[in-house]
Amino acid sequence: MEIQQFNRESKGHFKAVENGKEAGIMTYSWAGKDKFIIDHTDVSPEFKGKNVGKQLVMAAVNYAKENNVKIIPLCPFAKSVFDKTPEIRDVLA
Repeated sequence: MEIQQFNRESKGHFKAVENGKEAGIMTYSWAGKDKFIIDHTDVSPEFKGKNVGKQLVMAAVNYAKENNVKIIPLCPFAKSVFDKTPEIRDVLA
């Protein structure tokens, strides 16, 4: 599975692609220069149960660590991943 990031000035998204098909997407909005808000995660029905959503959240976590920014997980799914994964909470705003 390939995770692609599309980052614009005020918004962006991470997209999971497998064999040319979109498996899922996670959108975010910038809240200043040093943090972004994960506002929505959606996984295509045929990819449910394949950890696509978690892979998207982890891609955001890796991006945050590499770029010294913080995450505000307003999306209920993303928040649940942070709640269940203590080792990634260092990127929480």
